[in-house]
Amino acid sequence: MQYRPLGRTGLSVSAIGLGTMTWGRQNTEAEGHEQMDYALDQGVTFWDTAEMYAIPPTADTYGRTEEVIGSWFQARGKRDKVVLATKIIGGADGGFAWIRGGQSKLDRANIFAAAEASLRRLKTDYIDLYQLHWPDRATNRFGARTYVHRPEKDGTPIEETLSALDELVKSGKVRHVGLSNESPWGVMQFLKLSEQKGLPRVASIQNAYNLLNRTFEQGLAEVAMREDVGLLAYSPLGAATLTGKYLDGAVPPGTRRAIDHRKSRYATINADAATREYLEVARRHGLSPTQMAIAFTLHQPFVASSLIGATTMADLKSNIAAIDVTLSEEVLKDLNAVNERYPDPCP
Repeated sequence: MQYRPLGRTGLSVSAIGLGTMTWGRQNTEAEGHEQMDYALDQGVTFWDTAEMYAIPPTADTYGRTEEVIGSWFQARGKRDKVVLATKIIGGADGGFAWIRGGQSKLDRANIFAAAEASLRRLKTDYIDLYQLHWPDRATNRFGARTYVHRPEKDGTPIEETLSALDELVKSGKVRHVGLSNESPWGVMQFLKLSEQKGLPRVASIQNAYNLLNRTFEQGLAEVAMREDVGLLAYSPLGAATLTGKYLDGAVPPGTRRAIDHRKSRYATINADAATREYLEVARRHGLSPTQMAIAFTLHQPFVASSLIGATTMADLKSNIAAIDVTLSEEVLKDLNAVNERYPDPCP
């Protein structure tokens, strides 16, 4: 396994990170424990979860993934071997009536309530990286291409959010803080206020990044490199789209698209065409399509960790093994050529 710096925290995270959102819905508790056992044995020490998980989000599955992780910590006693990240949901969008009365915001009351609940479910007394799942304002995310300025949707001021996180850091319940589904403006605002007010410096940003969505490269990559705010790349397989399983409208039973009522951000007009070309690149070079896709994210200097997820042990083992795949210049040239023909079909 490779290890990379987590911002300026002094911590290192495994270049392959363990995504967990299927545990408690697509995967049982026992299957989640099996995945954690294997991942840790392979040196995967960075694990990412969220209060909202399992996915798709429902009242019945809320917090369940954190509970699965907590029961593993309780059974194995290996909390100190793991760099653990979780997230509080953001405001602005609403839609989660079962979470704190449907009034969750990134204010002090919600941050403290969410953190305490996550600590209880995770059966730990500290969180290594506490992330804001999405901003408390209207932004481009989850497939939106065009920014629409809606200041009336602005929620908690960033300084108030950072001040509450500062209290959690000083209490020892949170070690470091990070962002997710953020914009370049948002990251720079957090960094500015951190410097001006002596508040916690964000260590990372967790955004989607994969062969079908390279929008991170357009503005956030420079921020990540210049400011040491590494990308935690989620959906390196485009929510399994890059496996080819969803081509031509196929929705295999038991897959995420089969159980999620929400439209996938990867079900777009050019997704199939681009996916077919990426599959052909893998075939031509004798590579596993999934390992090629994960290796592509690992090749980027702004990526701190690529967050894999799997519902089967076979897929988990194959995904982790992508750490040993090095893409040749010829492969990278071919991948970039596909991106030129189909730039970011699934933002």
